[in-house]
Amino acid sequence: MPKTTISVIKADVGSFPGHSRTHPKLLEKAAKMLKEQEGKLLIDSFVTHCGDDLELIMTHTRGEDNEEVHKLAWDVFLECTKIAKSMKLYGAGQDLLADAFSGNVKGMGPGVAEMEFEERGSDPVLIFMADKTEPGAWNFFLYKIFADPFNTAGLVIDPSMHTGFIFEVHDVINKRRITFKTPEETYTLLSYIGACSRYVIKYVWRKDGIIAASTSTQRLNIMAGRYVGKDDPVMIVRAQSGLPSVGEVIEPFCTPIIVAGWMRGSHHGPFMPVGVCDANMTRFDGPPRAICLGFQVCNGKLIGPADMFDDVGFDRVRERCNELADIIRDQGPFEPHRLSLEEMEYTTLPGIEKQFRSRWEPIPE
Repeated sequence: MPKTTISVIKADVGSFPGHSRTHPKLLEKAAKMLKEQEGKLLIDSFVTHCGDDLELIMTHTRGEDNEEVHKLAWDVFLECTKIAKSMKLYGAGQDLLADAFSGNVKGMGPGVAEMEFEERGSDPVLIFMADKTEPGAWNFFLYKIFADPFNTAGLVIDPSMHTGFIFEVHDVINKRRITFKTPEETYTLLSYIGACSRYVIKYVWRKDGIIAASTSTQRLNIMAGRYVGKDDPVMIVRAQSGLPSVGEVIEPFCTPIIVAGWMRGSHHGPFMPVGVCDANMTRFDGPPRAICLGFQVCNGKLIGPADMFDDVGFDRVRERCNELADIIRDQGPFEPHRLSLEEMEYTTLPGIEKQFRSRWEPIPE
């Protein structure tokens, strides 16, 4: 039996009002176009949104980086951009950085996470989607899921997980990659992935080669050479049967961490896990949010979804995120609420610096 591939491809192609949410007409058009390919190019599909990002979830047997699958996603985004422009939605087509498709959508603006695997007897898959933050936002959670025994009991008591996992880390600035084994290289792994704006976990494997997680690592501002919005990453995680349980995968999201993004991609803010119904960016165009849809994969079919964060078990972390938002918002344009100057180089601030460059004078010695 051929391996199953899950492709999650997202883009902001227009939203209302401002950067808040995706219009239902875009969701309807995208779902229709994917549905027409089921039984042909695709096995199954599901369309949703996280904030202003249109999220395409597709299953097929063509492997990662397949030109036809990526072309389908690109065509969906183009057609939805036309609708967005016709309604004067905000930022219509903003994540589409190329004029023509060229093999796959990597480097063209959309975010991509893909995973090819042989289906097990039962294969739970969790798909995470975020808005108003960067790809490195997943680093903390992937470490907790696959390397922290205080979160994942299976690392201690499950023989199939006891030897640990392999993390592939990408340097998104210098375009290079490296792998680390845990637990033996845990401290070295942490020395890199704690710098979330530069070092991003791309894949996680069990040490016998079983794929466990895949993320998007695209940095829009670096690709475009200008500020065009935050990257809003996606992530695929497999669970159970020799991998962390579903509960172990979502447990780290009970910790309210601070991530980069939020308003104008220029601020730090709390990363709030919410149900899809609450994945709309409001306060200060945020706060940054994450959603999680759970599926069982059966011969490529998506059984589900279950809205994993639409649950009272996450009410407390949402309250804590709101408290953190109050505290950090009070700091206004000052660091650490505003990003460091190094990170602000990828926002609109350099435009201000350019305007006033001629007014700077040397200080007399």
